Amino acid sequence: MTQAALTHPPAAPAPAAPAEASRGGLVRWAADRSGWLGPIAVALFAGLLRFWNLGHPNAFVFDETYYPKDAWSLLQQGYEGTWPDHANADILSVPQSIPLSSAPEFIAHPPLGKWVMSIGEQLFGLNPFGWRFMTALLGTVTVLMLARIGRRLFGSTLIGCTAALLMAVDGLQLVMSRVGLLDGIQMFFVLASFGSLLIDRDHVRARLAAVADGGGDADAVRLGWRPWRIAAGVLVGAACAVKWNGAPILAAFGVLTVLWDQAGRRGAGARRPWRSMLRRDALPAFLAMVGSAVVVYVGAWSGWLAGGGNGQGGYDRHWADGRAGLSPDSVLGIPLPQVPMSWVPASLRSLWHFHSQMFDFNTGLNQPHTYQSNPFAWLVDGRPVSMYWEQIPYGQHGCTSSGGCAAQILGLGTPFLWWTACFALVYLLWRWFFRRDWRSGAVLCAVAAIYLPWFKYQERTIFSFYMVVLVPFLCLAVAQMLGAMLGPAGCSPERRRIGAIGAGVIVLAIVGCFAFFYPLYTAEVIPMSSWQDRMWFTSWI
Repeated sequence: MTQAALTHPPAAPAPAAPAEASRGGLVRWAADRSGWLGPIAVALFAGLLRFWNLGHPNAFVFDETYYPKDAWSLLQQGYEGTWPDHANADILSVPQSIPLSSAPEFIAHPPLGKWVMSIGEQLFGLNPFGWRFMTALLGTVTVLMLARIGRRLFGSTLIGCTAALLMAVDGLQLVMSRVGLLDGIQMFFVLASFGSLLIDRDHVRARLAAVADGGGDADAVRLGWRPWRIAAGVLVGAACAVKWNGAPILAAFGVLTVLWDQAGRRGAGARRPWRSMLRRDALPAFLAMVGSAVVVYVGAWSGWLAGGGNGQGGYDRHWADGRAGLSPDSVLGIPLPQVPMSWVPASLRSLWHFHSQMFDFNTGLNQPHTYQSNPFAWLVDGRPVSMYWEQIPYGQHGCTSSGGCAAQILGLGTPFLWWTACFALVYLLWRWFFRRDWRSGAVLCAVAAIYLPWFKYQERTIFSFYMVVLVPFLCLAVAQMLGAMLGPAGCSPERRRIGAIGAGVIVLAIVGCFAFFYPLYTAEVIPMSSWQDRMWFTSWI
């Protein structure tokens, strides 16, 4: 079978009789839409879990004390202002008071995630539902995207929907979709960028297949305009503009797309695929990915660069006014001699200087925290983060237990899912190394780019909930392993039946595990004895 046969649709069948055509049309209609009906159904289920009672608890949960207020300040001023110590109580009080000051506040992360969060606040106000709305919406849309990405990656709607269902019932993704933090927003942009690269890969393979069928030279062909790769750069640039840990993902995705180009040219018959990739694909890939990412990143600071409507502007916005250099002593922590840079606009020099301070803060943060953890423990749920805790006496807030009750939000990935994912990653490593399976390599590339950089910062104060960005790729890994359990094409019905039972048992166990821990994801009031039953390890307390 030629490569063209894998990319070109089969010829249309001969016309059928009217009744047969009617039945065939119905079958084709259902087949065409099955790629959407399943993913939409899973996404609706995920949306119900994420939006149900979203405004509960009526409190600032963990780092919600920072980002929702910053988002509101961006709406009002274009930059992050300062808030008094009593601001949280004032915002949650009835009647509400919003004591925002125009004085600029130092921030640790770029503003795009807070701009996204501000959409919900613009629609519903500065309240828990308002600042959680966009994270819940994007958390739901991410489930839909994952189903479609899995379908494209593995050529199976069933495997795609399985991956999406697994993410719908992951506790960490649920929690991060129901709180006003940045990581769930970043997860959306990273997965969307990965999906865009997959679409670009398919389009490029179709072009190269056409060249091969026409007898063209795969070494000399120019692949031309690639809007999906530009979209991938825009989206991963947006991930960087939410939190800086998007930068290694940008680098990894950039390498991944040119490796796909090299493999595509080789498959189309190129004699020197590496040289042709370096000559014709590498620079366009850099411009599409890094160039568009830089534009998006700088654009995310537009409110800060504009200086604010009151003329004060964001933190250190006017640092460069009257200065000719970039920084008094360093750039991103590296000592530099003072070189006159007056030809660079003062706003950009101020932004560069501010970034050097952000870099020093983020890399030097080592203040101990009760729930900090080491990256070695993240994949096995070693130390989840308690984001909300309330001990409730008997007779209050619906507590009917004589021993009292508890309400908690615990950033815990569904244990059976994450432990299964550890085995799935080993399976993908085997598939990639020994079978040269590009799909396994693509998932592993994303996993490595998201997870491994954190080992450089083991002395920093870091938390396991950062791994929510990894969840879609863990679910893809598990879904691929479950698909392999079903057996290869042409296997015996008995083999297929045994594989289906095994895969079904694993999925049901994961769903049941999620249901068991569900009260800890949504601050449901449960008896203390029930809460203790869910503390499987002392490191979870």
